[in-house]
Amino acid sequence: MNADSDAKQVVARFWAAMHANDFEAAGRLLHDDYQLDWPQSGERIRGRADFVAVNAHYPAAGRWQIMLDRIVAEGDQVATQVTVTDGAVLARAVTFSTVQDGLIRRQTEYWPDPFPPAAWRAEWVEKT
Repeated sequence: MNADSDAKQVVARFWAAMHANDFEAAGRLLHDDYQLDWPQSGERIRGRADFVAVNAHYPAAGRWQIMLDRIVAEGDQVATQVTVTDGAVLARAVTFSTVQDGLIRRQTEYWPDPFPPAAWRAEWVEKT
């Protein structure tokens, strides 16, 4: 295997563990120096223990379902787009991961909020 597929497989396994709501298994895929940044809220999670705790204590309406919509890898860098729902909320996340020593060392994750389309461009776009 090459570095692209190795990094891609690590991140795909991470999302599979998250979909299974097995946050401990997801945590085992994180590097000792793990860091997750959420730029929109200005928050940072350091270390696998805090990552597992945040996810285990999240006030979800039900079990998380995470669909891996897209994954692109180049070397140790992996970008993913996922759709996330707990049965009540539906969201999308775009995550940029850096894999080091076969583990995810750093992630930057964006949770974009949906917004209504602007009326002025209606004649040139279609709603999906």
